[in-house]
Amino acid sequence: MDSGHSVHGICRLPDGSYAVTDADEEVFFLYTHLAGQKPSGSENEFRGLGYLDNHNDLLTLEFTYPKATRESTKGKRRSRKKSIDHELETLEVQLAQDQTALRSRKGDTGSVVWKASAEFAQLVLQQCHSDDPSIFLDRAQLENAHVLELGAGTGLLGIIFARLVRRYTATDIKELVPLISKNLAVNNVLSSSTPGNGVTVQTGVAAEALDWVSLHNATPSTRRSTYTYPPIDLLLVIDCIYHPSLLPSLVDTLDHLASPDRTTVLVIVELRAEDVVREFLELWLKAGDGTWEIWHAHDIMRGPYVVWVGKKVSNTT
Repeated sequence: MDSGHSVHGICRLPDGSYAVTDADEEVFFLYTHLAGQKPSGSENEFRGLGYLDNHNDLLTLEFTYPKATRESTKGKRRSRKKSIDHELETLEVQLAQDQTALRSRKGDTGSVVWKASAEFAQLVLQQCHSDDPSIFLDRAQLENAHVLELGAGTGLLGIIFARLVRRYTATDIKELVPLISKNLAVNNVLSSSTPGNGVTVQTGVAAEALDWVSLHNATPSTRRSTYTYPPIDLLLVIDCIYHPSLLPSLVDTLDHLASPDRTTVLVIVELRAEDVVREFLELWLKAGDGTWEIWHAHDIMRGPYVVWVGKKVSNTT
């Protein structure tokens, strides 16, 4: 593991981040660190599988973030002191989820809201409304970016990113596209939607079907003709590492979608089964004939998570 500090497109790695080159070494570090962090007797000690609410099919989530309201400048010509008054702004998101599908449809884990997505959503809003120049996500680059999400589930992150990016593509299996579209429409962030005031809201958010297994099994020509998107600047993989049988398809999909030297891949994993996390990382490190650079982003999300940032580099040989 090499220590360092660098910028990967939209993602700015904080001090303490390092290059990941060995899956065993990284996983050993992650789970040793996790074991040392477990609270004793805390209400947060038991998280279950990691979904947010397993009782209700309609959720209302509130995200609070700072909003700069006024800036004043005082002082002499050579010494100016800025004073900024902050107030809190709240974004309310209505989300439908499908508990029945979670229990009855094999392999369907995306029909409910997961804690990792909700916590990342809060992070995004805080980052994109911060005056700190060293934040993880670069707001200026996001504004002109195409962000594509794998395993979008209920579409929460599409709602959060809607007014922060130029284009957002929320993808999942075809059975979940209606749920994503419904949630985008309810929150007025479809590509063209009309809220209650009758004003059409134009955003660059779309929900599309993308089956990793189908892409994995497709011929090269079918991949080129069927699984093609406008160039992707940021590829999100948020808490999709759970079923070992899907790992080769997932890694194959992100390797296919990433443009060398352009696409930044952001992977957030809740640390559950150690062997599954290790297998995913091993596959990712070897993907594309070893043309991936992967970094551990230090201290981005607290709790039982790891954040990795990856970039596919051009193979000049």
